[in-house]
Amino acid sequence: MNQTATAAASGASATERFKTDKSVGSLVPKERVDLLVREVLDAVHSTIRKHKVSYDEYNALKAWLIKVSDDGEWPLFLDVWVEHVVEEVATEHRDGSKGTIEGPYYVPDAPDQGSRGTVPMRDNESGTPLTWTGRVTSTTGAPLAGAKVEVWHADDDGFYSQFAPGLPEWNLRAVFTTDDQGAFEIHTVRPAPYQIPTEGACGRLIDAAGWHAWRPAHIHVKVSAPGHEQLTAQLYFPGDEHNDDDIASAVKPELILGPKPAGTGESVDYGFVLDPVNG
Repeated sequence: MNQTATAAASGASATERFKTDKSVGSLVPKERVDLLVREVLDAVHSTIRKHKVSYDEYNALKAWLIKVSDDGEWPLFLDVWVEHVVEEVATEHRDGSKGTIEGPYYVPDAPDQGSRGTVPMRDNESGTPLTWTGRVTSTTGAPLAGAKVEVWHADDDGFYSQFAPGLPEWNLRAVFTTDDQGAFEIHTVRPAPYQIPTEGACGRLIDAAGWHAWRPAHIHVKVSAPGHEQLTAQLYFPGDEHNDDDIASAVKPELILGPKPAGTGESVDYGFVLDPVNG
């Protein structure tokens, strides 16, 4: 499998899923829309004046914006370059575990593997075996029995199931439900770093600006429990060269794991602390 064959389809699939799964602008009050749009436009106008933007540059921008839509890459663009600031503002009140961006490749209703189990994967799935144990607790320290730990990550080629052809439907996606002590044990494989899709509009922007397209290796997770705020995070691995310059600006020191050698693979202990709703 190669990235060129699947990246455009991944972007289009993310766009269609967003249309189906997410609530959109009709829920935002008119006064808020007016305020935010005016301030964004003011910032754009200030940039044009400050840098003396030419008509050639303006028309290049128009053509690129049209291509973002044609390629179905608006979710990719916003999740890579905007979402990390939205997440920062939305969670600044929390005392529990740090979170980060969701990204465009989340799918609900993955298979539930109980409190201990293996993430669905192919028999020949590439990657170092990883055993991950942890507990989910409240900020009071109380264990949260029955908490849901949703896990998903890319395969060793950087592709996500349901967003690239040829992968089993739930490959490297699962839900785990904590036991009476709030504990879970997850068996998966260590993912690899990957580049975001580069053959579409986002790739053209990266090339034009002289940036790189790399994301460090990471595991996505959503953790939820009744009466507590849902936590969305990505967990990273030490020593990855792109932890410090992630294209999505999503890495936080608190989210870097500390795996240790264990048999033919690795093991890591990492848990989550959830904030009570209105706590």
